[in-house]
Amino acid sequence: MTDQLRLMAVHAHPDDESSKGAATMAKYVSEGVDVLVVTCTGGERGSILNPRLQGDPYIEENIHEVRRKEMDEAREILGVKQEWLGFVDSGLPEGDPLPPLPEGCFALQDVGKAAGELVRKIRAFRPQVITTYDENGGYPHPDHIMTHKITMVAFEGAADTGMYPEDEFGPAFQPLKVYYNQGFNRPRTETLHQALLDRGLESPYGDWLKRWAEFERKERTLTTYIPCADFFEIRDKALIAHATQIDPDGGWFRIPMEIQKEVWPTEEYELAKSLVDTSLPEGDLFAGIRDNA
Repeated sequence: MTDQLRLMAVHAHPDDESSKGAATMAKYVSEGVDVLVVTCTGGERGSILNPRLQGDPYIEENIHEVRRKEMDEAREILGVKQEWLGFVDSGLPEGDPLPPLPEGCFALQDVGKAAGELVRKIRAFRPQVITTYDENGGYPHPDHIMTHKITMVAFEGAADTGMYPEDEFGPAFQPLKVYYNQGFNRPRTETLHQALLDRGLESPYGDWLKRWAEFERKERTLTTYIPCADFFEIRDKALIAHATQIDPDGGWFRIPMEIQKEVWPTEEYELAKSLVDTSLPEGDLFAGIRDNA
């Protein structure tokens, strides 16, 4: 029945789909599930984080086009479909006090109107399952928080013909489950950190764990563990495709692959809403759906 199963992953910028849930998506693609990534912005205000590409005048002047091409490459690697929502990157404000967000950016849009653009995508694609970020955005980037807001409105609004009329937004449809990506969770970080130390290797997570309390992050409830270690290499290849954003010699790739697969072979999610019965913990985003697809 997998030809009837559809998964939509809603992300803020190109590269987010490759750093959050990419192995899960690749796994489902391999099983015949139809997977669509919706990217809310073009990542126009993202910094060039790969030191090898910093200072390149072509990239700096054409960052929007460059990031679109990177997204195309990552999409091909993961085997997913991908569509743009069409909003402009808000950037990550820095300083004290923080500067105002740029006029017209994604994070300053009316939530209901912006959600309407996602409702169009949901009604056209008809996913049973949607993944997105929690209310903190996973980390407090304004575009990640806005992505959460519009996804949660659109999850309900896709079936609400009063709020989003069918003649404008397409035939109503109700998704059945929505999840928050929680791949950067404390249990995973602590487990990988200790595994490296036990093997006499240096861990990049020491400072992360020290700062965890400083961020005052709410501990999330991990409900769903997707076994996808066989797709970790595909995940990393897709991430490297976003060359402006990822240093191939950076911290993302310091954990030997064999250790990752041995000690933490899953990607994790938090079930935010479900309109079907399911038992926790889950090992499948389509738990409660698959048998009735």
